[in-house]
Amino acid sequence: MRYAVLGDIHGNIHALEAVLEAIKKDAVDSILCIGDLVGYGANPKECIQSVREHVRCVVAGNHDFAVAGKLDASCFNPEARIAVNWTRERLSEEEKTYLAELSLTDAFDGVSLVHSTPYHPEDFFYVQTLLDAALAFSSMETKLAFVGHSHVPVVFVNSKPVDFFLRAEFDVPDSAEMIVNVGSVGQPRDLDPRACYAMLDTDQRMVFMRRVEYDVRAAAEAILAGGLPVGNANRLVIGC
Repeated sequence: MRYAVLGDIHGNIHALEAVLEAIKKDAVDSILCIGDLVGYGANPKECIQSVREHVRCVVAGNHDFAVAGKLDASCFNPEARIAVNWTRERLSEEEKTYLAELSLTDAFDGVSLVHSTPYHPEDFFYVQTLLDAALAFSSMETKLAFVGHSHVPVVFVNSKPVDFFLRAEFDVPDSAEMIVNVGSVGQPRDLDPRACYAMLDTDQRMVFMRRVEYDVRAAAEAILAGGLPVGNANRLVIGC
């Protein structure tokens, strides 16, 4: 079986459409999503609609819950807070209810999905350091988990000690646990502005990181035209 795993779309329909087109070439069986459909970008309604149409399993991100009123956004950076309020005003009550009712965690075919980390997912901690990863591994209920939140594609392996890898292809170990951060579709932060997602091939026991070119300029211009912060547009261009 082949699964595409994506997330951190952040209202960027230009990137999402390019990724969905690329996924067709991977001939995947299902698409899974680790959340943050909205926030930062100018097309939240279109992204929600597309995810509901194409994605089989979705969990909630912190921006999703903030827009839905389930999470206090006071700790967000100023540009993110502005985008939360901007997005909230433009979504229907039904769309906000959809975001509010997303689960924090889910599992599909023996694979865990969570936006932030299996360790207290409701607190939306990051998995960025080896200590973060060790805590996440201590709370895992499956051997393989897909996460997001940091917008940086990386793989952590609980090989005692925990190790991490920044590669385009990874073997899925038979015994050791593994956490895969799928990067970001709509706002990459690893200095590569191309959209990013992961593909899991359970027959080959491999995970592949995919990068996709898209019209970054159009996405940035939509942000500016919508009256969202300039910084939200600039981040797309430089990939951080």
